[in-house]
Amino acid sequence: MKFNQLGRTDIKVSEICLGTMTWGRQNTEQEAHEQMDYALDQEVNFFDTAELYAVPTNEETQGLTEEYIGSWFKKSGKRDQVILATKIAGEGVPWIREGEEITGAAVRRAVEGSLSRLQTDYIDLYQLHWPNRGHYHFNTGFDFDPSDQNTAEIKANMLDVLETLDALVRDGKIRHVGLSNETAWGTMQFVNLAEEHGLPRMVSIQNEYGLLRRYFDHDLAEVAHHEKVGLLAYSALAAGAISGKYLDGNIPKGTRGDLVKSTIYRNSTHSEPAIRAYMALAEKHGLDVCQMALAFCLTRPFMTSVIIGATKLDQLKTDIAAKDIELSKEVMDGIAEIYRQYPMPI
Repeated sequence: MKFNQLGRTDIKVSEICLGTMTWGRQNTEQEAHEQMDYALDQEVNFFDTAELYAVPTNEETQGLTEEYIGSWFKKSGKRDQVILATKIAGEGVPWIREGEEITGAAVRRAVEGSLSRLQTDYIDLYQLHWPNRGHYHFNTGFDFDPSDQNTAEIKANMLDVLETLDALVRDGKIRHVGLSNETAWGTMQFVNLAEEHGLPRMVSIQNEYGLLRRYFDHDLAEVAHHEKVGLLAYSALAAGAISGKYLDGNIPKGTRGDLVKSTIYRNSTHSEPAIRAYMALAEKHGLDVCQMALAFCLTRPFMTSVIIGATKLDQLKTDIAAKDIELSKEVMDGIAEIYRQYPMPI
């Protein structure tokens, strides 16, 4: 396993991160424990979760994922072997603090709740799940319009949040802070405010990235390089769509698409030609298309860690094994050619 520096910290995280959001809906507590056991045996030392999980989120199962991790920590005694990341939910989820936006006060309440569920005294990386303001993530890019946003209010809120995060760092309850589903402008505001006021600096950004979604290649890649805010890529397999299992309208029973029809937006008349092209490229070179997709992500210079999630242990084994796949020049050239033809399929 290769390990990368987490931002400007002294922490080294595995280039594969164990995603957890299915635990509590698609996976039982026992299955979650089996995944953590296997991942740690494979030198995966980085686990990512959120107070929102399990996904699809609902009031009954919200927080179960963190609880499963907490029970594993208690049973295994291996908390000190894991770099643990979790997140505060953004506004709009009515059963989480009545859907309020992220504020300093909300952060403090959220951290206390996560610490209790996780059965730990500290969180290694605490992330803001999505911005309060509008943004282009979650497939909203085609309608994104920031022209009505109030700059002063946004910055004042960011400062309030950073000041509370600073207090929590000094209390020893969190070690480092990160972003998720952010933009280049938003990331730079957090960085600048932290430097101006001597507050915790964002060390990572967790955004969607994969063969079918490569926004990060542009402005955010530059931010990541110069400011050492590394990418933690989620949905590198496009919620499973890159495997081809949803082609031609198929929705296999037990899949995430079967559980949450809204995730199928990653498989559409726009993306299907690109998916078929990547599948053909993988087949031509004797590769598993999912492993090829993950291995490609691992080649990116801004990548700190690729988050993988699986409902079955065999899937997890396949995904982790992608770290051992070295893509040839021919494969990389083929990916570049397909990307040129289908630059924004979702």
